[in-house]
Amino acid sequence: MPEGFQQTLGAGSLLAIAAGAIALLLVLIIQFRIHAFIALVLVSLVTAFVAGLPSGAVLDVLTSGFGSTLASVALLVGFGAMLGRLVEVSGGAQTLSDALIAKFGEERAPLALGIAALVFGFPIFFDAGLVVMLPIVFSVARRLGGGVLRYGLPVAGAFSCMHAFVPPHPGPVASAELLGADIGILTIVGLIVAVPTWFIASYLYGLWAGKKFQLPVPDFLSGGTQEEDMAEPPKPSTVILLLLLPLAIIFVNTGLDAARAAGMVDGEAGWFQFLRAICATPIALLIAVLVASYVLGLRRGLDKLRVESLLNSSLGPVCAIILITGAGGMFGGVLRATGIGDALASTLEGVGLPLIVSGFIIALALRVAQGSATVALITAAGLIQPAIAAQGITGFPLAAIVVALASGSLALSHVNDSGFWLVGRFMEMDVKTTLKTWTVMETLIGVVGFAIACLLYVAFGG
Repeated sequence: MPEGFQQTLGAGSLLAIAAGAIALLLVLIIQFRIHAFIALVLVSLVTAFVAGLPSGAVLDVLTSGFGSTLASVALLVGFGAMLGRLVEVSGGAQTLSDALIAKFGEERAPLALGIAALVFGFPIFFDAGLVVMLPIVFSVARRLGGGVLRYGLPVAGAFSCMHAFVPPHPGPVASAELLGADIGILTIVGLIVAVPTWFIASYLYGLWAGKKFQLPVPDFLSGGTQEEDMAEPPKPSTVILLLLLPLAIIFVNTGLDAARAAGMVDGEAGWFQFLRAICATPIALLIAVLVASYVLGLRRGLDKLRVESLLNSSLGPVCAIILITGAGGMFGGVLRATGIGDALASTLEGVGLPLIVSGFIIALALRVAQGSATVALITAAGLIQPAIAAQGITGFPLAAIVVALASGSLALSHVNDSGFWLVGRFMEMDVKTTLKTWTVMETLIGVVGFAIACLLYVAFGG
């Protein structure tokens, strides 16, 4: 909340304001066809005033929510789009998709893409992984037909599962630190939950949704219709190495963090801080773009102006995605600053349900209220931490509770979630279709993940 601001409205009023804001946003976008970016900014502004934020703080809250989201998304989407453009135009996406189809068969192509996303999703964040994989997804979808969702949803769901359930992603790591859970045990439990959850709620659901909603494959990651077919496209192994390059760099950070936590290195050392900065996700993608510009461009005969033109053409189509995603973060920031998320959590905290159930519901309520899965997970962990300490829960049961919180933080993704807009706009879905596909899939992932976490909690003696 803004400094010095004290919310005087009751929980009922705040929840009614949140419900009205979401309803207004949907009406503006679906009924009146107002551009999503404009609608999100407008509703954020109205919500801030109605919820009682001081007039002098409204603009700061809006720009803070917008800027903090762009800080994490804009560089990833921009560099990812550049990398995707180079892979697409060079013919690399086509050769890799051909290799996947030859290896797994046409019927198993969605499974192959999803498994690849699960592997890539271990070290890389949801946003970056999705953008890097989409050119391959689009190429396979164009080749085999059946619409983009048949291939895109299993991939997006894989990155979502890994981001929410498995360290080293920030949500599970931060919540584990708050609750005192062992990172190694949490990694094991997270993987046990993530893989079957993805298969049931993302892969199988993606096949069904792909048949029900057959959407055309977008052109924008290739900057429009394919411009050229090079005589000698790069080998699939070259493309795989280029896609793995940023993941390998990012994974160095994971090793550095593990070494610091184990006391093997000094986290304040200059060389440690330098490596942490160089191996950050945006820098890793920048390095990958530079290497791809040479390997897929200059080394293969393209002149410097042509490479520059290709990179430039990749940015225009994703600007709308970046702005809409930032505006979604703005809306979520307003809901946080007005205390709506806190009102939901306090309402549910004293219900008296089993701890793993109440934690799931609190995380779910926070997710609905403010959008960010990471914020919902970490906040819910902080709220139940005293109860965890009082009951002395440790080991595998505690890891199962963390995964249950993560499950609640995934479900019911909607218009205040930046991921909702990222997936919807990249796959060129309107809001209604995104609600019917992405929101349903994320909710299924949350429910299935929670069910498996509860089974593990009971099995481990919780």
